[in-house]
Amino acid sequence: MSKNLVIVESPAKAKTIEGYLGKDFTVKSSFGHIRDLASNKLSIDIENNFSPDYQVSPDKKKVIDDLKKSVKSAEVVWLATDEDREGEAISWHLQEVLNLKPESTKRIVFSEITKSAIHRAIESPRSLDVHLVNAQQARRVLDRLVGFELSPVLWKKVRPSLSAGRVQSVAVRIIVEREREIEAFKKESFFRISAELDSGKGKLKAEYAQKVSNIGQARKVVEESGGKPFIVEALEKKPAKRTPSAPFTTSTLQQEAGRKLGFSVAQTMQVAQRLYESGRITYMRTDSTNLSETALVAAKQQIVNSFGNDYSQLRNFATKTKGAQEAHEAIRPTDFSAEKITGEKNEQRLYELIWKRAIASQMSDARLERTTIDFLPSGTSHKYVAKGEVILFDGFLKVYLESTDDEAAEDEQKDMLPPVSKGQSLDMTALTATERFSQAPSRYSEPSLVKVLEELGIGRPSTYAPTISTIQKRGYVVKENREGAKRDYRVLVYQKTGIKETVKSENHGAEKGKLFPTDIGIVVTDFLVANFRTILDYNFTATVEKEFDDIAMGNLEWTAMLTKFYKPFHANVEETTETSGRASGERILGTDPKTGKPVSARIGRFGPMIQIGAQDDDDKRFARLRSDQSITNISLEEALDLFKLPRSLGEFENLEVSVGTGRFGPYVRHGKAFVSIPKSAGEDPMTITFDRAVELIVSKRDAAEKALILEFSEEPTLFVLEGRYGPYIKFGKDNFKIPRGQDAATLTLVQIREIMAASVPSSKKRKR
Repeated sequence: MSKNLVIVESPAKAKTIEGYLGKDFTVKSSFGHIRDLASNKLSIDIENNFSPDYQVSPDKKKVIDDLKKSVKSAEVVWLATDEDREGEAISWHLQEVLNLKPESTKRIVFSEITKSAIHRAIESPRSLDVHLVNAQQARRVLDRLVGFELSPVLWKKVRPSLSAGRVQSVAVRIIVEREREIEAFKKESFFRISAELDSGKGKLKAEYAQKVSNIGQARKVVEESGGKPFIVEALEKKPAKRTPSAPFTTSTLQQEAGRKLGFSVAQTMQVAQRLYESGRITYMRTDSTNLSETALVAAKQQIVNSFGNDYSQLRNFATKTKGAQEAHEAIRPTDFSAEKITGEKNEQRLYELIWKRAIASQMSDARLERTTIDFLPSGTSHKYVAKGEVILFDGFLKVYLESTDDEAAEDEQKDMLPPVSKGQSLDMTALTATERFSQAPSRYSEPSLVKVLEELGIGRPSTYAPTISTIQKRGYVVKENREGAKRDYRVLVYQKTGIKETVKSENHGAEKGKLFPTDIGIVVTDFLVANFRTILDYNFTATVEKEFDDIAMGNLEWTAMLTKFYKPFHANVEETTETSGRASGERILGTDPKTGKPVSARIGRFGPMIQIGAQDDDDKRFARLRSDQSITNISLEEALDLFKLPRSLGEFENLEVSVGTGRFGPYVRHGKAFVSIPKSAGEDPMTITFDRAVELIVSKRDAAEKALILEFSEEPTLFVLEGRYGPYIKFGKDNFKIPRGQDAATLTLVQIREIMAASVPSSKKRKR
């Protein structure tokens, strides 16, 4: 064993660092956190100054034993976990659990995993920063207190198995409030009038300068403008410039990777983590836009070599994010001369995005000439405007073009205009008024939610991805695509014989990869906002983040911050538990015409449901909503349709065939067998035919027969099947993996029983 032991948190990071250090160094991984608060209890001694009770994870005991052996053989232990608060806390836990002596323990940090950075870190070690550790402890303890005290309130007042979180619940609130804005939005129509003009040297398009709110006004403008020459009333040319954006922070990387590459926030961080650990980029959790002097020199050299001196412009970007923590760098390549890398495709794509953004940030402004032309149809006062621009010097645009879905960038991308002069007369070749509609606020995508979280000061670079993943896993929010709907719009076209009016149709409202609140997400949010307004307040959440920053800088005692928070919070929990009523989001939809009883939509024990009858009725009836329905907008007619299920279709092989809807969506039932109804167009349990139901039954049966490898008369519920990921054993409701190298088709009953005895069944895994 070497006399120097370096401990990092990631095996990939360990492998990269080991290649940069000599034979006197051994690099080991802790595989992330080695201990945490126990998950099945509070693990915080509130009376003893919020002392946390940390426990070693069962799956880390072997790792710790291995590290302890390595520590005994080493003269110096180097703690080389990540440079942020989480990394500092991991090093502190390692020091505590491994009983490391301060005199032989050194803490090193680096923002990039390169040979020079590692050696610089070794040459300038420091001790553990207890303030950073305490900031992480404060976050962990505060979030545990909120989760453990709020969640039982939700179990009693809303539904069992729910949970709440300090940051996650606020993120859900943002999405719920946006949904309410969309529901309350009143659509208005207007007309956009555009003329196509011919200058003799080229064609151009001019837009009517005023908003036209009704078809009568639009018709009048078209009638008065049509068939007349358009005179150039004014011509203005202005120099302009575009300036590059700052290098990536965690937030801006997540946003741009979502827009340009279609990555989820979690996917962006996973790919960036691999790039960092392989030494390709600097640390990927940062809210700094700063670049080091070394990086600035390297970027300039690359720009000059590739494009020339005119394209180089040194820039220092000030970090705008409130409470930006630690003196990190922006996310950048470790080697600016490497424009592309080899490796996995998504790593290549994300690296190229990071390289372009960082290089562009040190390049010259793009110089433009913007042209605005005002036209008046002869004899009228109707002003039309044409805009265009010419790039005189491309500057940073040579490397990096802003995202096309960025509205500001889109507005500036104008066409080039043919040369015209003031007073010139242009022929009108077409004149059209098209009905358009005002747009409701957009639903959030993952990247746009990150943007608003950052703007509100909620969370920090390390929390955006887990927050967004958590609210989806808990079922408060769903990320999905939704089809739009057809709508008609009117078009007026000028013709010499008169104005032709036509009605066209378009698809509108289609959503791709957007975040929608679920019924339970809405009900929980409304309950928390009504009863825990402080916790759900955006300013309060941002203030807490600022206090964590103060703790990290040594300006605030972490236990004092927790004391100030906990007393009023705990009192709020006790009062709400005693005095608040149940929350179900109940809506009265109307009256059942058959029974005269009330029909309501609400959240029940197992999810969204419809009820016919009052709560005290003995014969009240229930129906579960379909996955595409919501208690917030379901109509009485749609609700009553749910009671038509299950619907009998007939008999097949002397067994009844029926359709219904359940926890996992619509299904066909044949005897004791259930077959899911596909979500494809037309596959609706209310309209599906007997023939189609039989087709689904036979199809599933055929698939099951193809999947069957072995069955045994001695064990009627035991099968060896071909699954999605290969052969497996199914015994009753439990599944067991078949060890590699075993031929599933030749297994005996004795061998199968041995495999099951040595394995953990799927049901036990789920419980754990």
